[in-house]
Amino acid sequence: MKVVLFDIDGTLILSGGAGNRSLNKAFKKQFGLENAINGIKPDGKTDPAIIREMCRKNLSRDCREKELELLCKQYLHFLRREVPESPGYRIMPGIPELLEQLGSIDNVIVGLATGNLEEGARIKLGRGGLNRYFRFGGFGSDCEDRVELTKIAISRSREFADGEPKKQDIYIIGDTPFDIKSSTVLGTKSVAVATGFFSLTQLKEHQPDYLFPNLSNPEPFLRALS
Repeated sequence: MKVVLFDIDGTLILSGGAGNRSLNKAFKKQFGLENAINGIKPDGKTDPAIIREMCRKNLSRDCREKELELLCKQYLHFLRREVPESPGYRIMPGIPELLEQLGSIDNVIVGLATGNLEEGARIKLGRGGLNRYFRFGGFGSDCEDRVELTKIAISRSREFADGEPKKQDIYIIGDTPFDIKSSTVLGTKSVAVATGFFSLTQLKEHQPDYLFPNLSNPEPFLRALS
């Protein structure tokens, strides 16, 4: 049995800045701050970790747990509005075709390993009609640590697998060094794609098992999978 876990932002879709705008609006409503995400690089981080970083930068203190909970709720509230209206939203090249092909292979299970809150992930994928491909996942709402949420995704894959998936049969697809790192720590296969904000050269430095400029042609990855 093969398990394929996808990151979302920069790998499956680009939201056209909907996430950043929603975080800014959440901070403005809560603290009256404008452009609170400026100077913060969110790529590859979990939503709760990003919010904590925004608090430290803008408030010069750690985020209280009640504040984190409220900011997450406000973020999701604004995200429900921003994603459907985002002019820059798009699905990454080749993704629908790849997901269709993976779904037709009997011994392949497809899931998510993403720093998004689970509801935020579903909102982002919903606009592109991609939710139907993903029955399970590990999310930023499960754990703020990327490695741990990926472990959770792998654990949840067992519900759909015939037995325990072997580490060498688990593929983690993402567009950041964080995705590669979590795969390396867990001993799984890493698949890096340069469809986000990291170049092929930058990703190559982290030594992924497979590296593609994009997935517009699914065949090289499907060959690697087989």
